[in-house]
Amino acid sequence: MLPRDLKAENFAKYPPEARAIVVEHLEGLRRLPLAFVPSLLREAIDYDYRFPVERSVIKKELEMLGALTDAEVSVWFAGFAAVSVSQALESLDWVNLPAQFVEQEAAYLWSTHQLDAFRSAAKEYGDRLDARVNKAEPLPLQRLGIAVIGQGVSTYDAPLMRNLRKHGTYFSNVKPDGGLATLLALVEKRAEKHPKPYAHWCIDGGAPSEHSDRITSVSYEALAPLRNSLLKRMQTEIDRPGMGPEELRTVLARLTPADFGMENVSDPVLSRFELKLFTEGSGTQIYSTTFAQWTAREVLRRAQPLTLLVRFAPRQRQRPMNELLAGGHAEANVDPNGSLVDAEMGAYYQWIDQQRLPGAEQSAFIAWFEDHGDAVVIGPSMPRGTVSQSAIEMEKLLSLVSI
Repeated sequence: MLPRDLKAENFAKYPPEARAIVVEHLEGLRRLPLAFVPSLLREAIDYDYRFPVERSVIKKELEMLGALTDAEVSVWFAGFAAVSVSQALESLDWVNLPAQFVEQEAAYLWSTHQLDAFRSAAKEYGDRLDARVNKAEPLPLQRLGIAVIGQGVSTYDAPLMRNLRKHGTYFSNVKPDGGLATLLALVEKRAEKHPKPYAHWCIDGGAPSEHSDRITSVSYEALAPLRNSLLKRMQTEIDRPGMGPEELRTVLARLTPADFGMENVSDPVLSRFELKLFTEGSGTQIYSTTFAQWTAREVLRRAQPLTLLVRFAPRQRQRPMNELLAGGHAEANVDPNGSLVDAEMGAYYQWIDQQRLPGAEQSAFIAWFEDHGDAVVIGPSMPRGTVSQSAIEMEKLLSLVSI
């Protein structure tokens, strides 16, 4: 089947909101080449489980495609139209299996030396889309990122947060008493000031922190039942004859919350997101620091929150991978100092990912060595590459970036 043959009934298996928005813009999809349409449907099919920012992007793109003139469609999609697609791909149920189509299409394009042409067409389309639709709107609040690192570390003599120091001010004498509570109170205050869904997050590599329902929470310990069930599922799949990394990735990508008895949860958007943290992330199932770092990346990329606090916790010590995947590992055998090294780099990546979002030039970022006096503050008013040795309380530190 080709896009020009699409009918409303082809989308009967889509979730209700996804089906409605795709059918509403069906005329626009019919004019597009097959090499492109499944990539768009891969995003749209999960519309019901997307965050508000993602929904807005999908809706705007579909509206824009429907508004293009025939002449504009010819120009915008000339590169995609020139890409040949195999008969096997045409015969695939790409409407209901768009992710599988995209995966197989990539392999086919590579084998037929068309991958560079496809990438060029995709870049041209992305540039046009950004110019036409993806224009940044003013933020209701200055974006704020917080990374709390080093939980459980008693002493550490090596220099910390060297990559972040270049972009802000390093404080070496922060009074640690009540520091975490002060940071959590700030997140609560911002969520109360602008109470939008999925706009304020707390990610914890250990046990979840206490806060109101205005804050979206994801915790490594709280998700232990899901992690353990998935590890057992992975071990079962690995033991199957002929199962390799690519095959395992495909199996994991097809899993849904219903496969783990999570179909009746109160927040299906969040439960789908939590599952993807473990089916798409590498190492998130077994290392808490990897979980915290990957979750922060995905939250920033997908939800684009106004506030994100990430608290890294000690991870277990490294052991043979087969032993880790088998589950039942001893969480008590942790490595606080090694986890601090992981968390320090995770905080730097968190800041980098935050800088990719709209409003980056006005955003603020704070990294703090938990229960110690070391912190870095980055913001429009903070001098770069400087050091302050003066004693300062956490509340005063926060006031420096006007958040």
